[in-house]
Amino acid sequence: MFSWVNKEQGGRNKDGEMYQTVTEGLQQLYSKKLFPLEETYLFHDFHSPALEAADFQSKPMVLLVGQYSTGKTTFIRYLLEQDFPGMRIGPEPTTDGFIAVMYGENEGIVPGNALVVDPKKPFRKLNAFGNAFLNRFICSQMPNQVLQGISIIDTPGILSGEKQRVSRGYDFSEVLRWFGERVDRIILLFDAHKLDISDEFSEAIKAFRGQDDKIRVVLNKADQVDSQQLMRVYGALMWSLGKVINTPEVVRVYLGSFWAKPLQNTENRRLFEAEAQDLFKDIQGLPRNAALRKLNDLIKRARLAKVHAYIISYLKKEMPSLFGKEKKKEELIMRLPEIYTILQREHHISPGDFPNVVKMQEQLQHYDFSKFPSLKMKLIESVDKMLANKISGLMTMIRDEESMAPPAMVSGGAFEGSQDGPFGQGYGEGISAGSDCEDWIVSRDKHKYDEIFYSMNPINGKISGVNAKKEMMSSSLPNTVLGKIWKLADCDKDGMLDDEEFALAQHLIKVKLEGYELPTELPHHLVPPAHRKNEVADILYNHDED
Repeated sequence: MFSWVNKEQGGRNKDGEMYQTVTEGLQQLYSKKLFPLEETYLFHDFHSPALEAADFQSKPMVLLVGQYSTGKTTFIRYLLEQDFPGMRIGPEPTTDGFIAVMYGENEGIVPGNALVVDPKKPFRKLNAFGNAFLNRFICSQMPNQVLQGISIIDTPGILSGEKQRVSRGYDFSEVLRWFGERVDRIILLFDAHKLDISDEFSEAIKAFRGQDDKIRVVLNKADQVDSQQLMRVYGALMWSLGKVINTPEVVRVYLGSFWAKPLQNTENRRLFEAEAQDLFKDIQGLPRNAALRKLNDLIKRARLAKVHAYIISYLKKEMPSLFGKEKKKEELIMRLPEIYTILQREHHISPGDFPNVVKMQEQLQHYDFSKFPSLKMKLIESVDKMLANKISGLMTMIRDEESMAPPAMVSGGAFEGSQDGPFGQGYGEGISAGSDCEDWIVSRDKHKYDEIFYSMNPINGKISGVNAKKEMMSSSLPNTVLGKIWKLADCDKDGMLDDEEFALAQHLIKVKLEGYELPTELPHHLVPPAHRKNEVADILYNHDED
């Protein structure tokens, strides 16, 4: 049993609760500790619908958001390496609704109205957005290996102008906010020729307020510009993002061309491959971090629910018992920023934990403050105990689960296209160059290194560390790097270098200067021939001894 469970109570904690998995623990903590507080203070009406079992048990989800024709649907096609039901690709705005691409044994489409009544899917609360949204929401199911690890949400292409926003018939930003709270990764896609952030796109990004750790940015179709233009495009994108994402940290931007067609400009091929691998690693690790993400989201939700309870109970307390209720209500709504400040001081709450004041003022217009519940400290204390004690137990449980059975990484599709073989990232480059050659790769430039070596007047075929240091420092590499190169090159550990060891040191310096990383141990193909063990002779010698 896990370390946080008290064995003296028959494998149960002090409240008589026992969790077999982290998911079960999260579900029970929410239903028993947090949900009563949310329900009492109308949290679900103001902020976010109640969570259900499917929200805790669902696979990690990736949400794609971007303007039309930035390659969102093509990006999904690129990851899956096959078409999915309901897919439409074109230069015009083709995807006019939300598509949840999920794993299913049988390929097909589930309409939105049927989807929101399925208890096994985490979409039941989307029913609140009405038929205008549900008619534009489908689930595309297919047996694909990638989808066994993650689900992907495709969104309508964002347009500019007020007309497009209004004519959707549902609150687009609120739908994105709902998804943003539940997904594990939010990918904002930009086209190298579409860097402007329209009003609707700006509102969409603002809907992800509080989910900054989930956001990644992809600059797609980067092969359509040359290196100089790409530098300018990247700078313009960062400037545009800086105006709508109000964080001091720079957002991670992945450059590339995410479709299975030839690159138009190949000069940045190596950069695009490295960026694609970085993005793939980020997505592949989502199942491993899914439990931690859900725990993190539950903590954020609990903090907001506590703040909401303080706001609602304060408004109730300030209301008169008989006359002047409407006037007092208007006064309290106007004073809401001041009330936030009072509650911050009184309960020692961070300003960042409070909901948006303007939106809260708009919502409060529709409620009778006199019917709000008073502050019930037992509910608050129950959530405080959950945050102080139970959450740490689940953190321990997450580590224990990972050590016993690490979650499988996302595999299949594009994630396996270039992992191994000659097209793997870095294959035949840097330290791995020459790994599949019969000759020692250092020997190709050894004649140049020999000239330097013999100019230093070796004694008994070797040069001292002092002489080698002078030559190696001419590379201008830091002493820490040169020290590592010395340890790798001094194969016999005698504190001196022969001609082959010196040539190896020069080769490693060249590798580092070209921007590649050094290994912790010298690969077999780089070991100088004179320092290699004769494995056949060793076997014959051991056989004779026997």
